[in-house]
Amino acid sequence: MTIDKSLKVKRGGISTRSVLKRSERIAQMKQRGTFDEETTSPIGLPKTKVVKISMKKKKKVKEEDAKK
Repeated sequence: MTIDKSLKVKRGGISTRSVLKRSERIAQMKQRGTFDEETTSPIGLPKTKVVKISMKKKKKVKEEDAKK
């Protein structure tokens, strides 16, 4: 059975998650150098900022520029 076109989720409708998984938070903290495996406990980690990814729109090329 197929899904009707009106029910499909378009790519632009995908929102960013507001919460990271524990493994993602640890990986992000390791990149910044704030997580030490020996001294820091994986339980009770501080909140980390979620990086929002936005899609850039392509600029339209003028016909005059394309001919040159």
